[in-house]
Amino acid sequence: MINSAQRNKNLFKKEEELLKEAAVRDSTHKFKISKSGFLYAYTKTNTQTKNLPTEGEIVRFQYQIEDLNKNVIYSFKELGPVEYAIDQEDLLPALREGLRLLQPEDVAVFLFPSYLCYSYQGDGQKIGINQPLRFIIERLPNN
Repeated sequence: MINSAQRNKNLFKKEEELLKEAAVRDSTHKFKISKSGFLYAYTKTNTQTKNLPTEGEIVRFQYQIEDLNKNVIYSFKELGPVEYAIDQEDLLPALREGLRLLQPEDVAVFLFPSYLCYSYQGDGQKIGINQPLRFIIERLPNN
């Protein structure tokens, strides 16, 4: 148990450094750090409203998954648009956390540690185990 806890602490520290390095390499964005430990930067913001999603609200969004070097793993086209009831359905923790920060028509880049993504399992296809990831999430307009 002690070894497992130490291994997780070491992994967390290593991923934290990888996220910071990726943020520095991405000089076009000014990243903020969240309470959950991921980094994010808005690339487009809706200045018309201050309408963050509330629990149960149905939101539409699209997203792309990249590695920390900006290589596309899953494109917007592959993943397609998604509808999600905030905090009412199962969804990847990274997406749940990111969507809470987006108003309709906002677009942001997120640098997520592996524990918010696919963790120690990977996705069994293109995403490796304990792989921190870069997401671009666009919250689509409400209909």
